[in-house]
Amino acid sequence: MADTNKKSNNFNMPVFAIAPMMDWTDRHCRFFHRLMSREALLYTEMVTAAAITKGDALHLLDYDVSEHPVALQLGGSDPADLSEAVKIAATFGYDEINLNVGCPSDRVQSGCFGAVLMRQPDLVADCVKAMQDQSPVDVTVKCRIGVDEQDPEVVLPRFLETMAGAGVKRMTVHARKAWLEGLSPKQNRDVPPLDYPLVYRMKTSFPDMHLSINGGVMSLDEVEAHLAEGMDGVMVGRAAYHSPADLLLEADTRIFGKQGQVRTAEDAAIAMLPYIEAHLATGGRLNQITRHMLGLFAGRPGARGWKRTLSEQAHRDGAGPEVILRALDHVTRHAA
Repeated sequence: MADTNKKSNNFNMPVFAIAPMMDWTDRHCRFFHRLMSREALLYTEMVTAAAITKGDALHLLDYDVSEHPVALQLGGSDPADLSEAVKIAATFGYDEINLNVGCPSDRVQSGCFGAVLMRQPDLVADCVKAMQDQSPVDVTVKCRIGVDEQDPEVVLPRFLETMAGAGVKRMTVHARKAWLEGLSPKQNRDVPPLDYPLVYRMKTSFPDMHLSINGGVMSLDEVEAHLAEGMDGVMVGRAAYHSPADLLLEADTRIFGKQGQVRTAEDAAIAMLPYIEAHLATGGRLNQITRHMLGLFAGRPGARGWKRTLSEQAHRDGAGPEVILRALDHVTRHAA
């Protein structure tokens, strides 16, 4: 369940974050990732403000206390609606509340949200001010470098300046444009070219703002390279989902100089068993958790058998921890 005690949001060390990803970074995914890294900053899936204030989405705000540090990402463009959503969410004890100005979808039922707001920095400033009034922790922003025909060299500095003027101290910049006309949300994750140097220059131009970089980061070597360029943090998306052990098992040691909780992917699989048993005991299904574990052994001998066993058996009625053990046998046989 959620932790209602106020948490410190003072990130003095580099921030290594796992990106908010719709349909992916749910509470089961976050628990799994937290087993492999105590220090990574985790994010919820984006939750629209309207879903909290007008809908029935409070269950989306719940999480396990072991997930800290964990941030809530909100979507919306109405300051009053976002203010009310933050007021409600504040009781759940998140370490950060983030406004999505990067999602390459331009409309939902409640109105415009996401990357389209790059066109309206003053509105975003009004939104974050309204959110700050209700939040006991940092309100941060995740944005793109621009959208459609905008010139990022012009748009991004103005956007960051406006955010700084609104009191935003921490931001994450996805180093791609979002093409709202002509590309699907999926294509927007790969097709627009990355412009890391532009984001590096923004750190130089805004030295007092905590800036993290996002987009196309595939390994811890790349994370360390971005930090060496002067970035305050790095956010990793799909790589942490498809190859979680590669990104997370060594993150605490290499980035923070701390010992991680588990040493191997096998340890992570076994450590999930009590959580799985607790979930099943409340009426949950195994595949709700194992869908996040398919890439645990990516690139290793036996990975195909691990993935196939989970894919074919975890959805069945009555499936339990024994499926994990059968799947794990494909990996351990190769390691013997």
